[in-house]
Amino acid sequence: MTSTTAAPPLKRTPFHDIHAALGAKLVPFAGYEMPVQYPTGITAEHKAVRERCGLFDVSHMGEFIVRGAGAVDFVNYVTTNDVAKLAVGQVHYSTILNERGTIEDDCLVYRFADRLMMVVNASNKDKDLAHISTQLGRFDATLEDVSESMALLALQGPEAAEILQPLTDVDLSAIGYYHFAEGTVAGVPCLVSRTGYTGEDGFELYFDVGTPGEPSPETRARTLWDALLGTGRVTPCGLGARDSLRLEMGMALYGNDIDDTTTPLEANLGWLVKLGKGDFVGRQALVAQKAQGVPRKLVGFTTTERAFPRHGYPVFHDGQPSGVVCSGTMSPTLGIPIGTCYLPTAAAKEGTAFEIEIRGKRVPATVVKMPFYKDGSHL
Repeated sequence: MTSTTAAPPLKRTPFHDIHAALGAKLVPFAGYEMPVQYPTGITAEHKAVRERCGLFDVSHMGEFIVRGAGAVDFVNYVTTNDVAKLAVGQVHYSTILNERGTIEDDCLVYRFADRLMMVVNASNKDKDLAHISTQLGRFDATLEDVSESMALLALQGPEAAEILQPLTDVDLSAIGYYHFAEGTVAGVPCLVSRTGYTGEDGFELYFDVGTPGEPSPETRARTLWDALLGTGRVTPCGLGARDSLRLEMGMALYGNDIDDTTTPLEANLGWLVKLGKGDFVGRQALVAQKAQGVPRKLVGFTTTERAFPRHGYPVFHDGQPSGVVCSGTMSPTLGIPIGTCYLPTAAAKEGTAFEIEIRGKRVPATVVKMPFYKDGSHL
């Protein structure tokens, strides 16, 4: 007799009941039940963000708080970008590597006066925590996973600042791109940052849902959601639109474009690697790869045929296999097929012709420069 272990029940964000009441299509995603789209549909949600303003629940993301005299040194050692160069109130994008130099995750690092916050992908949170914890003993620092007590909304679109400013005591004009401030939104204490994953201007609203004696998580969530939607200018958006928006901007998605088989140098993320800052996990492997020559590169492509390039479709260059399509969609904004894949470095240049196998037929594709969409409103 064999026993099977039941999968753990899906987690829910504090906004779950709101999504359900709005008729969202809820799907399993990174251990959570998340809205992939609302009745308006992915294309309408995508268009709302490009032209006006959309709101995403991204409370499934993971957050780690690092404190102590060695906090900066610790995060500098477990990530590739130079944390010591961050000013208080500034954020940067980075990667977390293993000793092979391949990517365990991509992340954001926030620098406060007294602590750092790492924001990681929900699907990698537990793995990331275990991975970086192995280095903690070398530093005078503490590491705390606050993911369960932190909720997060992303307000995205060219009208985001105009819509949010009347609802907050934070001067949004003083927050530069990849910077943040602390204040309140609709009376709820929030960290307000300006990073984005859509190519448009916008703000992330992080708020604590676990403060004893304060309103319940659902109450705080409802207060923020109702204040933003109550403007009549904000469209609720699901993860489907978030994916098509980020792909138009050529932004990497972990599990599609990058994973623990790819290095930052291969994924065009070499700008996140600061070899001159001193030692960090994976540094030696990257130095060796740089010396030997990077064998392949992530490229963007389009096809002349209106075929839908999906993740996993085989890719061929000069008749030889070259992996698979990493990300692919029909661009809602541009009206053309777009996607990403890895090609040999010598072929990874604009104009290179190759082929994608779509339903048994090889379709011609051409390397194009990313981002595909070049008119985003981000600062």
